[in-house]
Amino acid sequence: MKKDIHPENYRIVAFKDMSNEEVFLTKSTADTKETLEVEGVEYPLVKLEISRTSHPFYTGKAKFLDTAGRIDKFKNKYKKFVKEDKVEEDKEEEK
Repeated sequence: MKKDIHPENYRIVAFKDMSNEEVFLTKSTADTKETLEVEGVEYPLVKLEISRTSHPFYTGKAKFLDTAGRIDKFKNKYKKFVKEDKVEEDKEEEK
């Protein structure tokens, strides 16, 4: 293993999921200027948009998409361009 490539400034940091206000503590080297008080102790704060407590995969609240409907909608929306291209190709082939 290579020497002197790993950081040595690990410290306890508070990570806060902004979507559900969940806070968890872990060791990190992430730089931050904000702090958060947890149980009377002040920790550096890193704000997250999503974490294991709010991600649909981990919470079991995944949304299923109707991919067939999406494909049909796409085809209907752009079928006018396909027809024009085919007409132009047919005209070029006739020449």
